[in-house]
Amino acid sequence: MIELLSPAGSMEALRAAVQNGANAVYLGYDAFNARMGARNFSVDELQEAIVYCHVRGVQVHLTLNTLVSDREMARAAEVIRTAAVLGVDAFIVQDLGVVALCREIAPEVPIHASTQMSIHSLEGVQQAAELGVSRVVLSRELPREEIAHICRRSPVEIEVFVHGALCMCYSGQCYLSSVIGRRSGNRGQCAQPCRLPYGYGRFEPNRYPLSLKDNCLVEYLDDLRRLGVSSLKIEGRMKRPEYVAVVTKAYRTALDGKRVTEEDLRELEAVFSRQGFTQGYYEGKTGADMFGVRQEPEENRELFAAARATYESGENIRIPIRFYAMIRRDEPAQLAVEDDAGHVCKANGPIPEEAQVRALTEEELAERLGKTGGTPYVCAQVRARIDPGLMLPASAINAMRRDALAILTAQRGRAPKRQINAYNPPALYDGMSGELQLTISVRQVSQITSRMLALRPAVLYVPLEELVEHPELPGLLGVETQLAAILPRVVWSGENQRLAQQLRSVYAMGVRQLLVGNLGQVRIAKAAGFAVRGDFGLNIFNSRAMHYLRAQGIDSQLLSFEMTLPQIRDVSKAVPAEVLIYGRLPLMLTENCVIRNRTGTCSCDSAAPVKLTDRMGEEFPVLKDPGTCRSVIYNGKKLYLIDKKEAFRGMGLWALRLSFTTENPGEIDTILYQYHTGGVFDAGSYTRGLYSRGVE
Repeated sequence: MIELLSPAGSMEALRAAVQNGANAVYLGYDAFNARMGARNFSVDELQEAIVYCHVRGVQVHLTLNTLVSDREMARAAEVIRTAAVLGVDAFIVQDLGVVALCREIAPEVPIHASTQMSIHSLEGVQQAAELGVSRVVLSRELPREEIAHICRRSPVEIEVFVHGALCMCYSGQCYLSSVIGRRSGNRGQCAQPCRLPYGYGRFEPNRYPLSLKDNCLVEYLDDLRRLGVSSLKIEGRMKRPEYVAVVTKAYRTALDGKRVTEEDLRELEAVFSRQGFTQGYYEGKTGADMFGVRQEPEENRELFAAARATYESGENIRIPIRFYAMIRRDEPAQLAVEDDAGHVCKANGPIPEEAQVRALTEEELAERLGKTGGTPYVCAQVRARIDPGLMLPASAINAMRRDALAILTAQRGRAPKRQINAYNPPALYDGMSGELQLTISVRQVSQITSRMLALRPAVLYVPLEELVEHPELPGLLGVETQLAAILPRVVWSGENQRLAQQLRSVYAMGVRQLLVGNLGQVRIAKAAGFAVRGDFGLNIFNSRAMHYLRAQGIDSQLLSFEMTLPQIRDVSKAVPAEVLIYGRLPLMLTENCVIRNRTGTCSCDSAAPVKLTDRMGEEFPVLKDPGTCRSVIYNGKKLYLIDKKEAFRGMGLWALRLSFTTENPGEIDTILYQYHTGGVFDAGSYTRGLYSRGVE
């Protein structure tokens, strides 16, 4: 059976989901979830929620889908322990280190890879499965054909979003909110700057080039079922309970085989939409039609009142049960109830009396036992053995029924006994001592200057596509410099054939290293015979994640630029670690082409980059991700810590990286000169990033 998974931002929303047909709910508890703006649950509420759901045959998935620092790990371990003891059915996780922590503390609780892991290919799913996850939530951007390919070959369950808000950026790869306002989406604090107006070149108050309509796949559920999708996820932990009720009911009705009507679609739009809905990603039709903004309509009071009635009064959930009764002379009456999970609960009543007027019949007993109104149960069968000529008062039968169902409810709500292990801090690796190495990344081969080569950087990172087009490059480097090809952060399974051809080309050129920013690419790189270096897209934020990379044989890792200097200092250097100290920070990676959506034509390779401008006049260059037709939105101000590079000494780091994107050769040589002689920070052109101020 395909699972319908609904959001629960509060206890009221949880009841709305359960009473309207959700098979499972997902919710947040404590601090480690991607919707810190939701009300979330206290420990008492979490226990109440789990019991409420389990009694009604509904699973509870706990979101732990944020990046966690080393100093927060002990608290995260306590959250995991508490949730496992209370009976949570699964953890939804982003951080590679938290995956390891879940397996360490509560090895019997399934782990689901959050969409924040940015998994968008079969290789990513396979790598996640080796991590120990039992389900992967795919990136929202994938079209039907990619989902089908993954489902046919996946070793684990696949979950997809079918309704609700769409982020402009691939989940887990958005740094816009953190860089401009210190509110990190990877830490559950996204301020949703994508919903604000921007202009092209100058601010336009009525243009919203980053605000997507909500997703709605209610008419595609049979298709998704045929593909082999295991779980259909509704977004909306920040939404009101009435929204959860209406949307869950609509999807449950469709899953149960009822045709979706125009009225159903109008109700979905009335409860929340952004100028309608889109199916663009699923259909593989990106473009301007996918965009819209929230326009507050007049509230449909009748719709919302009807929605509230579904979860505020009565029980809509009907768990089938079977009663077994034994009414015999001179013995206390006995009643047992059994559910489909195999729970059998017994209750005793008084000794039946000899009938004076009318004897108890099996039909009368079945009628009494079938009165389960006000409970989550429905009587599916009654089997009874009644000695003839006996009478048992209706009050006694009702009391036995209530007692048996109360015991059944307690059993269904009881938390399972699980293995829970103690928290142990990971081993610490001090890292490198001595002189910090220099690494350099460029976007185009034309940015490689004579001065750059003369500096003999430890590693020169060049986009794979650029290397293929410039086979002469390896011969220009000295033996001190290793050449690594940068893979695009997103490579769908359907794009693997072209990627494999490019990898064979650069391998023949003598290139033996790849820089990867996605979990699935680790698998691709190793299978092709390359050494692997990790980029920022892996979101490495703590020591346990570094230990995972060590186990995978990763040669080096660029630490997250959302970390602070103390966090960088304290993290275990289980693999050689590098830090970005110069360059434009990539804020968004988008499947929708920001440039084509404006012009209607593909002009990503134009000489001057297109720039988005916000209401403060800040500019954000938009460039094509090399090797793909996806857009990368960069920060207008370049990160500049060249004058502070001495602050990174003594931290155990291997290297400092300079990243060049829009710079011309003259500008690059100036930065390279400053790297060795010392530079001056210009607040008008540069930013210190997040290393000092951190993120929330």
